[in-house]
Amino acid sequence: MDTHIKGVLARIFFGKPIHNEEAHHQTIGKAVGLAVFASDALSSVAYATQEILLILAIAGAAAFHLSLPIAGVIVLLLAILTLSYRQTIFAYPDGGGAYIVAKDNLGEGAAQTAGAALLMDYILTVAVSISSGTDQIVSVFPHLLPHQVTLCLVLIGFMMLMNLRGVKESGTAFAFPTYFFVIISSFTVGIGLWKLSRGTLMPVEGVEMVKTTLQPLTLFLILRAFSSGCTALTGVEAISNGITAFKEPRSKNASSTMIFMGLILGFLFLGITYLAVHIHAMPSESETIISQIGRAIYGNGLMYNLLMAGTTIILVMAANTSYADFPRLCALHAGDGFLPRQLTYKSGRLVFSWGIIFLSVSAGALIFIFNAHTSALIPLYAIGVFMSFTLSQFGMVVRWQKIGNKKKTASALKHTTGQEEAHHLEGWRVKQIINLIGGIASGLVMMIFAFTKFTSGAWVTVILIPAMVWLFFRIHGHYKRVGKFLTLPWKKAEVSSYPQMKTVILVDDINTGTLRMVRFAKTLGHPWVALHVNFDHARAETVKLKWNELIGESELVFLYSPYRLLLEPVNEYLTSVRESMPTGVIHVITGQLIVPGTFGPLLHSKNARGLYDELQKIERVIVTAVPYHLEKRKKVSANLL
Repeated sequence: MDTHIKGVLARIFFGKPIHNEEAHHQTIGKAVGLAVFASDALSSVAYATQEILLILAIAGAAAFHLSLPIAGVIVLLLAILTLSYRQTIFAYPDGGGAYIVAKDNLGEGAAQTAGAALLMDYILTVAVSISSGTDQIVSVFPHLLPHQVTLCLVLIGFMMLMNLRGVKESGTAFAFPTYFFVIISSFTVGIGLWKLSRGTLMPVEGVEMVKTTLQPLTLFLILRAFSSGCTALTGVEAISNGITAFKEPRSKNASSTMIFMGLILGFLFLGITYLAVHIHAMPSESETIISQIGRAIYGNGLMYNLLMAGTTIILVMAANTSYADFPRLCALHAGDGFLPRQLTYKSGRLVFSWGIIFLSVSAGALIFIFNAHTSALIPLYAIGVFMSFTLSQFGMVVRWQKIGNKKKTASALKHTTGQEEAHHLEGWRVKQIINLIGGIASGLVMMIFAFTKFTSGAWVTVILIPAMVWLFFRIHGHYKRVGKFLTLPWKKAEVSSYPQMKTVILVDDINTGTLRMVRFAKTLGHPWVALHVNFDHARAETVKLKWNELIGESELVFLYSPYRLLLEPVNEYLTSVRESMPTGVIHVITGQLIVPGTFGPLLHSKNARGLYDELQKIERVIVTAVPYHLEKRKKVSANLL
């Protein structure tokens, strides 16, 4: 495809490139920050109550009243985590969340474990939120159920495209839907509570409860319901991971956004659960709890449709939290050498495009494998979240202890290594206790979740996180070996020429491209020969005749390959040359035809490119590709060489 056309298409889909010096203009304020980083947490109120009721249904509808105290405990845990992560924001204003906190205070192993848990969480966030969003659509339009997976993949593609355009642009685009959901759902809870107080809120009708095998109500079942409801807390840490996206003062803006998120989330979660109990809502295969609450309050009119539209949109928008944080976290891992370095590269829109693409592909694969079934994805979901919560909070406990061990002199406070202001270090013991409570609480939830959900799918996460950590350290080991191999001694290097060098030109036929390679070889000033691999003797004679008549210089070596192999005979020849000069190098020159247009390159063999790649793997062999550009609408003549 023509370069100009590619550029035009790139601007249409992704926008014009952003200069490095304009990066500070891409930061966001609190209003947009809430839409970007809190949409995951806020969206969870659309399915957290449903997940609690789904487990309690095993004991029968009589157990549904327990959903309210369970929700109360979860909101208490939300308050603890909100206060804990608020302290993390001020302690680490450069972002990174659990990964940086664990790395700074608990060591590399804990950091990679926290990072693996978060990365998995972000992938699952996209899969769960998109699947749950389409659940709402199917509740309104049941005939779309057979196409739910396709619908999910289309939505993921849309999210990927928007985020490749940049954080600020995607955040601005998604701000309205997020606030629309907050307003419509808050209004619904308010109207529902008002109707309930007046005795006009009637139980919902026409709902068939999900079929399940009845079991006695046990502590284990209550703990299972609690762990399912804790999905409401997923995304709480997102703001602490993306502090650098906020405008200055970053920590203050991020902290305020987290407080707002906690208040809104707590109110909506408790309100929805309270209303669900009083309208006798039931977990159903065909209708969500939100839909049942909407019907009980509004009927099937306009307000019901607005509520369902807002819920669907926020569930889709929830994936945007992962798109904001996942690429940043990948870049941190990659910068430390635990993931491929390509994940640190920014596109023209100043976003980590490879991270965005990887996230989209991974989430799409999960949706395809689990057939967009939200309840099947949930057990894989929250254990990683609470693992990162736990490591982050205990990392902060260690940090406050380090600070407490320092002398409280003005000098120590001003020059601490923690990056925060002196006044943020005051009262470190109280802050340590807050983080300790947060660590213990999240650790208990993690163990409850692993225990109660293990056979339902949590075992996959328990196995996958250590496997990811093992892979991270394998990648890190590779980069360390490469770095050690490439490191120069800390002294001025002696730059001298190779003691011996021989140039070998790979010739397929005698043409203007061959002449170009010969001219290039002669400018190097080293001995050179031409090498031709022939598959039949008749063609070899033709090439020899043309060489003698048109080139007539140096030597043309013929290698016969009766099995029509190309790399193997060339490799054998180069090996014999290397053996003849143990301290020298071989410079191999290949040709590369550059064909313009979209379809022209498809009509030409890629053997030269493949040969170039393979020859570079041979020790003491340097490969140069000499391009030959095929002109458009011009007759190529010898004087153009």
